Amino acid sequence: MNKYRLNHLAWMALAVAGLGACTQAASPTQSTVAPAAQVAPGTAEATAAALPRMTVHKTPTCGCCGAWIDHVQKAGFTVDVHDMDDLGPVKARLGVPFAKGSCHTAEVGGYVIEGHVPAADIKRLLEEKPDARGLVLPGMPMGSPGMEVPDGRQQPYTVELVHRDGTTKPFAQH
Repeated sequence: MNKYRLNHLAWMALAVAGLGACTQAASPTQSTVAPAAQVAPGTAEATAAALPRMTVHKTPTCGCCGAWIDHVQKAGFTVDVHDMDDLGPVKARLGVPFAKGSCHTAEVGGYVIEGHVPAADIKRLLEEKPDARGLVLPGMPMGSPGMEVPDGRQQPYTVELVHRDGTTKPFAQH
């Protein structure tokens, strides 16, 4: 088998495994707390430790959601994780616009964060405090936090700000 074909098959296997990890499974709802890593006083990380607590709603079997949670924890967020089989009611309650959904939904500082939004964008949102619902990153773009690939490739993607009326506008380009 030539190298190109082997590489192609490896990428397909990763894609299938990633999608399979985010399928819903029949499992009781549970809640766990995943604290942020210990940080040294006086460091940039210590400043980040003062960030508001984040609640993440996800399905119990989603591996990419776990990787995104690791990403925001490394950025200084303390995270409460709520595993649930149906995220629809949470997305509706928080006002995630139709067709802008992803595999997990978070709440932090009075805002909704939908999908694989980079921690730096969340921190900017919390700093700027716009009159908005929050941020969305529809789908699962390759290379976004939690969706990294071994060779470091990244799809261009746009994080969007969700206005109170449900309309969106670009917030950050990656």
